[in-house]
Amino acid sequence: MSKVTPATRALTAAGIAFTVHAYDYDPDADSIGLQAAAALGEDPARVLKTLMALVDSKPVCVVVPSDQEVSMKKLAAAAGGKSAQMMKPPEAERVTGYKVGGISPFGQRKQVGTVIEQSALAHDQVYLNGGQRGLQVRLRPADVKGLLKAVVADVLA
Repeated sequence: MSKVTPATRALTAAGIAFTVHAYDYDPDADSIGLQAAAALGEDPARVLKTLMALVDSKPVCVVVPSDQEVSMKKLAAAAGGKSAQMMKPPEAERVTGYKVGGISPFGQRKQVGTVIEQSALAHDQVYLNGGQRGLQVRLRPADVKGLLKAVVADVLA
């Protein structure tokens, strides 16, 4: 497994301090984020999942704790839209350039607006997908917010 991905290159280019953590990815897991948290021995609230959604038909990246679900109504409001829905996996892969299970908010093919769940900022360090299945990066949530110019909002169901 390569530990250099478009995500890690984007973080390095931006001067963001991060560490890389590989784990055994289980493609049959009910929840990829929860499986990553268990494999890393971390609290699921610190292991964030990257989801791709459509808000008023425009792609939006949403980052939430792996043990939580997104409220589409709150996501739409946070992104300044009227309605939101999850993006279908093939479309998410096309937009981001990553495979589902390896989608990172960093280094996407075309950077889109990002919304990060406000509770994620309560931690000193969080984990996010590093751009491939079985690879996480650990960094400060403030750096995530700053690099992605993310909107911070309560988007939990």
